[in-house]
Amino acid sequence: MSNSLHSTAHGGLLTAPMLFTALEAEVQDRLRAASPPRRFGDGQFIQHRGTRADGFWLIEEGAVRIGIYLPDGEFRAIAVLGPGDSYGELAVFAGTPRIVDAVSRGESHVRFIAARAFLDAVEASPASGRALLAALSAQLQDALDQLAGMRRGTNPTRLAGLLSNLARGGDTVAITQQELAELLGVTRATANAALRELEKAGLIRRGYGRLAIPDAQALTMFALT
Repeated sequence: MSNSLHSTAHGGLLTAPMLFTALEAEVQDRLRAASPPRRFGDGQFIQHRGTRADGFWLIEEGAVRIGIYLPDGEFRAIAVLGPGDSYGELAVFAGTPRIVDAVSRGESHVRFIAARAFLDAVEASPASGRALLAALSAQLQDALDQLAGMRRGTNPTRLAGLLSNLARGGDTVAITQQELAELLGVTRATANAALRELEKAGLIRRGYGRLAIPDAQALTMFALT
Protein backbone atom coordinates (compact mmCIF):
# COMPACT_ATOMS: atom_id res chain seq x y z
CA MET A 1 0.00 0.00 0.00
CA SER A 2 3.00 2.21 -0.08
CA ASN A 3 2.52 5.71 -1.45
CA SER A 4 -1.22 5.44 -1.99
CA LEU A 5 -4.54 5.57 -0.21
CA HIS A 6 -5.13 2.10 -1.61
CA SER A 7 -7.76 0.87 0.79
CA THR A 8 -9.89 3.85 1.64
CA ALA A 9 -13.55 3.02 2.08
CA HIS A 10 -16.10 2.75 -0.72
CA GLY A 11 -13.68 1.31 -3.27
CA GLY A 12 -12.33 4.53 -4.70
CA LEU A 13 -9.28 4.08 -6.94
CA LEU A 14 -7.16 6.59 -5.08
CA THR A 15 -3.64 7.49 -6.17
CA ALA A 16 -2.74 10.47 -3.98
CA PRO A 17 0.41 9.99 -1.90
CA MET A 18 0.37 9.58 1.85
CA LEU A 19 1.56 12.76 3.53
CA PHE A 20 4.61 11.15 5.11
CA THR A 21 5.85 9.78 1.79
CA ALA A 22 5.59 13.28 0.30
CA LEU A 23 8.45 14.42 2.52
CA GLU A 24 11.99 14.51 1.18
CA ALA A 25 13.74 11.15 1.63
CA GLU A 26 16.29 12.49 4.10
CA VAL A 27 13.50 14.02 6.21
CA GLN A 28 11.68 10.69 6.26
CA ASP A 29 14.84 8.88 7.28
CA ARG A 30 15.54 11.34 10.09
CA LEU A 31 12.03 11.07 11.49
CA ARG A 32 12.10 7.26 11.32
CA ALA A 33 15.43 7.14 13.15
CA ALA A 34 14.00 9.27 15.97
CA SER A 35 10.88 7.11 16.30
CA PRO A 36 11.32 3.69 17.95
CA PRO A 37 9.18 0.88 16.50
CA ARG A 38 6.15 -0.36 18.40
CA ARG A 39 4.34 -3.69 18.12
CA PHE A 40 0.60 -4.26 18.53
CA GLY A 41 -1.34 -7.51 18.70
CA ASP A 42 -4.52 -8.41 16.84
CA GLY A 43 -7.43 -6.24 17.95
CA GLN A 44 -5.27 -3.99 20.11
CA PHE A 45 -6.01 -0.26 20.09
CA ILE A 46 -3.30 1.90 18.56
CA GLN A 47 -5.13 5.19 18.97
CA HIS A 48 -8.43 6.33 20.43
CA ARG A 49 -10.90 8.80 18.99
CA GLY A 50 -10.96 12.06 20.96
CA THR A 51 -7.38 11.87 22.25
CA ARG A 52 -4.82 14.60 21.70
CA ALA A 53 -2.99 14.43 18.36
CA ASP A 54 0.57 14.52 19.71
CA GLY A 55 1.89 12.65 16.68
CA PHE A 56 0.96 10.26 13.89
CA TRP A 57 1.63 6.66 12.90
CA LEU A 58 3.68 5.04 10.15
CA ILE A 59 2.91 1.39 9.40
CA GLU A 60 5.93 -0.80 8.68
CA GLU A 61 4.44 -4.30 8.89
CA GLY A 62 0.93 -5.71 9.15
CA ALA A 63 -2.32 -3.82 8.77
CA VAL A 64 -4.39 -1.30 10.73
CA ARG A 65 -8.16 -0.80 10.62
CA ILE A 66 -9.26 2.83 10.82
CA GLY A 67 -12.81 3.58 11.90
CA ILE A 68 -15.16 4.45 14.74
CA TYR A 69 -16.69 2.44 17.55
CA LEU A 70 -20.45 2.98 17.55
CA PRO A 71 -22.48 3.41 20.78
CA ASP A 72 -23.56 -0.25 20.61
CA GLY A 73 -19.92 -1.36 20.62
CA GLU A 74 -19.73 -2.23 16.92
CA PHE A 75 -16.58 -1.12 15.12
CA ARG A 76 -17.33 0.58 11.81
CA ALA A 77 -14.22 0.47 9.62
CA ILE A 78 -13.65 3.17 7.01
CA ALA A 79 -10.18 2.07 5.84
CA VAL A 80 -7.65 -0.72 6.08
CA LEU A 81 -4.07 0.52 5.79
CA GLY A 82 -0.85 -1.42 5.33
CA PRO A 83 2.95 -1.12 5.08
CA GLY A 84 4.10 2.31 3.92
CA ASP A 85 0.83 3.99 4.85
CA SER A 86 0.58 6.68 7.53
CA TYR A 87 -2.34 8.24 9.33
CA GLY A 88 -2.99 11.00 11.84
CA GLU A 89 -1.08 13.81 10.15
CA LEU A 90 -4.17 15.93 9.51
CA ALA A 91 -5.05 16.09 13.21
CA VAL A 92 -1.46 17.12 13.93
CA PHE A 93 -1.67 19.98 11.42
CA ALA A 94 -5.09 21.07 12.66
CA GLY A 95 -4.20 20.78 16.33
CA THR A 96 -7.50 19.01 16.95
CA PRO A 97 -8.36 15.76 18.78
CA ARG A 98 -8.31 12.55 16.77
CA ILE A 99 -11.59 11.76 15.01
CA VAL A 100 -11.05 8.02 14.44
CA ASP A 101 -10.02 4.90 16.32
CA ALA A 102 -7.21 2.71 14.99
CA VAL A 103 -7.07 -1.02 15.71
CA SER A 104 -4.36 -3.50 14.74
CA ARG A 105 -5.49 -6.13 12.24
CA GLY A 106 -3.35 -9.11 13.12
CA GLU A 107 0.08 -8.22 14.47
CA SER A 108 1.36 -4.86 13.28
CA HIS A 109 4.64 -2.96 13.59
CA VAL A 110 4.36 0.82 13.51
CA ARG A 111 6.37 3.91 14.35
CA PHE A 112 4.97 6.88 16.24
CA ILE A 113 6.22 10.13 14.69
CA ALA A 114 6.06 12.87 17.34
CA ALA A 115 4.15 16.00 16.30
CA ARG A 116 6.84 18.44 17.34
CA ALA A 117 9.59 16.59 15.45
CA PHE A 118 7.37 16.37 12.37
CA LEU A 119 6.36 20.04 12.36
CA ASP A 120 9.94 21.18 12.99
CA ALA A 121 11.18 19.02 10.12
CA VAL A 122 8.58 20.45 7.74
CA GLU A 123 9.38 24.02 8.80
CA ALA A 124 13.08 23.43 8.16
CA SER A 125 12.46 21.94 4.71
CA PRO A 126 10.57 24.25 2.30
CA ALA A 127 10.63 21.54 -0.36
CA SER A 128 8.89 19.11 1.97
CA GLY A 129 6.33 21.76 2.87
CA ARG A 130 5.49 22.33 -0.79
CA ALA A 131 5.28 18.56 -1.36
CA LEU A 132 2.90 18.19 1.58
CA LEU A 133 0.65 20.91 0.17
CA ALA A 134 0.60 19.13 -3.19
CA ALA A 135 -0.20 15.80 -1.50
CA LEU A 136 -3.04 17.38 0.49
CA SER A 137 -4.46 18.90 -2.68
CA ALA A 138 -4.27 15.53 -4.45
CA GLN A 139 -6.00 13.81 -1.54
CA LEU A 140 -8.80 16.37 -1.60
CA GLN A 141 -9.25 15.87 -5.33
CA ASP A 142 -9.34 12.11 -4.87
CA ALA A 143 -11.91 12.47 -2.09
CA LEU A 144 -14.15 14.53 -4.39
CA ASP A 145 -13.73 11.99 -7.19
CA GLN A 146 -14.58 9.25 -4.74
CA LEU A 147 -17.78 10.97 -3.64
CA ALA A 148 -18.82 11.33 -7.26
CA GLY A 149 -18.07 7.66 -7.88
CA MET A 150 -20.11 6.59 -4.86
CA ARG A 151 -23.16 8.23 -6.40
CA ARG A 152 -22.89 6.58 -9.79
CA GLY A 153 -21.13 3.28 -9.15
CA THR A 154 -22.90 -0.03 -8.59
CA ASN A 155 -22.01 -2.16 -5.60
CA PRO A 156 -20.06 -4.70 -7.74
CA THR A 157 -17.97 -1.95 -9.41
CA ARG A 158 -17.33 -0.25 -6.06
CA LEU A 159 -16.30 -3.58 -4.57
CA ALA A 160 -14.03 -4.26 -7.53
CA GLY A 161 -12.34 -0.91 -6.96
CA LEU A 162 -11.88 -1.65 -3.28
CA LEU A 163 -10.41 -5.09 -3.95
CA SER A 164 -8.08 -3.67 -6.61
CA ASN A 165 -6.75 -1.22 -4.09
CA LEU A 166 -6.36 -3.81 -1.37
CA ALA A 167 -4.65 -6.29 -3.71
CA ARG A 168 -2.01 -3.76 -4.83
CA GLY A 169 -1.57 -5.70 -8.05
CA GLY A 170 -1.28 -9.01 -6.19
CA ASP A 171 -3.36 -12.14 -6.55
CA THR A 172 -4.97 -12.44 -3.10
CA VAL A 173 -6.70 -10.27 -0.51
CA ALA A 174 -7.04 -11.42 3.08
CA ILE A 175 -10.30 -9.87 4.27
CA THR A 176 -13.64 -10.95 5.69
CA GLN A 177 -17.09 -10.26 4.26
CA GLN A 178 -17.90 -8.18 7.32
CA GLU A 179 -14.86 -5.97 6.73
CA LEU A 180 -15.79 -5.56 3.07
CA ALA A 181 -19.31 -4.57 4.07
CA GLU A 182 -17.98 -1.97 6.52
CA LEU A 183 -15.60 -0.48 3.96
CA LEU A 184 -18.35 -0.27 1.35
CA GLY A 185 -20.89 1.10 3.82
CA VAL A 186 -23.41 -1.65 3.02
CA THR A 187 -24.90 -4.66 4.77
CA ARG A 188 -23.09 -7.98 4.77
CA ALA A 189 -25.83 -9.45 2.56
CA THR A 190 -25.30 -6.67 -0.01
CA ALA A 191 -21.54 -7.21 0.04
CA ASN A 192 -22.09 -10.95 -0.43
CA ALA A 193 -24.32 -10.30 -3.43
CA ALA A 194 -21.64 -8.08 -5.00
CA LEU A 195 -19.05 -10.80 -4.37
CA ARG A 196 -21.25 -13.31 -6.18
CA GLU A 197 -21.43 -10.99 -9.19
CA LEU A 198 -17.64 -10.65 -9.32
CA GLU A 199 -17.21 -14.41 -8.88
CA LYS A 200 -19.73 -15.10 -11.65
CA ALA A 201 -17.72 -12.81 -13.93
CA GLY A 202 -14.55 -14.77 -13.12
CA LEU A 203 -12.90 -11.78 -11.45
CA ILE A 204 -12.48 -13.36 -8.01
CA ARG A 205 -12.52 -16.75 -6.30
CA ARG A 206 -13.77 -16.90 -2.72
CA GLY A 207 -12.03 -18.76 0.10
CA TYR A 208 -12.14 -18.71 3.88
CA GLY A 209 -11.19 -15.15 4.92
CA ARG A 210 -9.42 -14.67 1.62
CA LEU A 211 -10.21 -13.76 -1.98
CA ALA A 212 -8.15 -14.90 -4.95
CA ILE A 213 -7.81 -12.49 -7.87
CA PRO A 214 -6.94 -14.31 -11.12
CA ASP A 215 -6.44 -11.14 -13.16
CA ALA A 216 -5.80 -7.92 -11.22
CA GLN A 217 -5.89 -5.78 -14.37
CA ALA A 218 -9.28 -7.16 -15.40
CA LEU A 219 -10.65 -6.42 -11.93
CA THR A 220 -9.39 -2.85 -12.12
CA MET A 221 -10.87 -2.33 -15.56
CA PHE A 222 -14.23 -3.66 -14.33
CA ALA A 223 -14.13 -1.09 -11.51
CA LEU A 224 -13.61 1.72 -14.00
CA THR A 225 -16.51 0.75 -16.28
